[in-house]
Amino acid sequence: MNRPTDESGCQPMLQSYLQDTWVTPKATPESAAGVHDAVTGDLVCHVSSQGLDLAGAFGHARRVGGPALRALSFHQRADLLDAVAAAVRARREELYALSARAGATLPDARYDVDGGIRVLRDYSARARAELPDAPILVEGPAERLARGEDFLGVHLVTPSPGLMLQVNAFNFPVWAPLEKLAQSVLAGMPTAVKPATPTAYLTAQLVRIITDADVLPPGALQLVVGSVRPALDLLGEQDVLSFTGSAATAEALRTHPNLVTRSVRFNAEADSVNAIVLAPDVTPGSPLFEAFVREVVTEMTVKAGQKCTAIRRVLVPRAHESAALDAISAGLAGVTIGNPSSDGVRMGAVVSLAQRDDVRRAVRKIAESGRFVHGDPDKVRVVDADPDRGAFLGTLLISADPDAPAPHEVEPFGPAATVLAYRDTAHATDRVVRGRGSLAASVVSDDLSWTTAFLQDVAPWHGRLHLLDSTNMAQTTGHGSPLPALRHGGPGRAGGGSEMAGTRGVVDLMQRTALQASPRLLNTLHAAPPSPGGESL
Repeated sequence: MNRPTDESGCQPMLQSYLQDTWVTPKATPESAAGVHDAVTGDLVCHVSSQGLDLAGAFGHARRVGGPALRALSFHQRADLLDAVAAAVRARREELYALSARAGATLPDARYDVDGGIRVLRDYSARARAELPDAPILVEGPAERLARGEDFLGVHLVTPSPGLMLQVNAFNFPVWAPLEKLAQSVLAGMPTAVKPATPTAYLTAQLVRIITDADVLPPGALQLVVGSVRPALDLLGEQDVLSFTGSAATAEALRTHPNLVTRSVRFNAEADSVNAIVLAPDVTPGSPLFEAFVREVVTEMTVKAGQKCTAIRRVLVPRAHESAALDAISAGLAGVTIGNPSSDGVRMGAVVSLAQRDDVRRAVRKIAESGRFVHGDPDKVRVVDADPDRGAFLGTLLISADPDAPAPHEVEPFGPAATVLAYRDTAHATDRVVRGRGSLAASVVSDDLSWTTAFLQDVAPWHGRLHLLDSTNMAQTTGHGSPLPALRHGGPGRAGGGSEMAGTRGVVDLMQRTALQASPRLLNTLHAAPPSPGGESL
């Protein structure tokens, strides 16, 4: 991984990448956070931001990285994304190998790494197809503002002279920074990435791959390993804080005094108790019922259930509860758990022992109103690993009272889901809404009238609805897969933010300004070159 080791032979102190240089923090192993292998429990590295010049790094992004990006057209920025994608693809095997240390199987790693590469390429293609070969965007058509034709109004979209600070979760250490990087680069905005500590070594290697390739302008990409709490006071009116993580942390960030005082743009994608709803028309044993079961099992086991979009609540008609519990349990019984590098292992460990303990607490809380139907939070059989040293959990299926609060409030961020039996459509709708806002929900039904009525009631509480029926079940991209073309985010508990959504996500990072001017001036803007200083106008 090209990380420095100290003279005592201790595990390396993970470096940050600031002002185009790799920097070692001024910390000792005793004062830094230790990061451990999720499978073996061995120490991987130490993490700290002690002594890092964050003010200098942010200034470098604004003075050097921003002007360099703003001097380019949208199409030239798209070229940068293609170059980053090629660099990461050429060395992705390194990221696969490191992902195993975080508990990920090879399919899990590909979901993260290859998914990030695809987002870069998707955004590159969209920029060329939907945005002009110019540094700015004029949104039209022009509005006539007076009786004559010589006073018109349009909206001008220009890059902001600030930076994006990414604060990311541990579960997608490659896809998340690349997804946000794609939009920030196209928007002409440099980015500083703050990875979650448990998988910071993976994001650090990603950044090293990109910087080794020398494909981005100086100052366009920086990495801050460790705490960035002091950096929150360095953000200003033209900056963006893009956060992915828990709802509790999102709440604390949203009310940070500096962010409030300076109106720093804040985008949050937080945890949520996502649901899948089996409609009354779907009978057990039917192909659509089997597709429903596959969705649940997949969402519980991919990345050991550590996805912000994973299914946590499984709503089924009361008449089909037993059949659903039996079918899902049978699907989970065939999942082999253990060392993700071993043949035949389908699910690895969660990211850390602390995460394993968090999941155990969460499922026990939910099970107070029900019972474990499949799995035991304290027992798991694993292949080629020590279950006491590794952060292993078995798949955990709970049957609980749908009227109890815990299933709708507590998220077990791991391989767990809760089956809730509903009485009628109104009961199902009310239970789904009790999640108080989610990133995604699935509805499984061939009854078009039922689905149409149901989605109108639940859509305001969701960022994305995945509607599965017999005509599309063989082509679905899956409940838990965010797509670059579609919005990723959700209302309420899910953070109220929005990412991706095609080029709309790029424009959202830029400044939209209403212009009132003559047609003569407006016509010049469509082909406006960048200024010598890198500004758009």
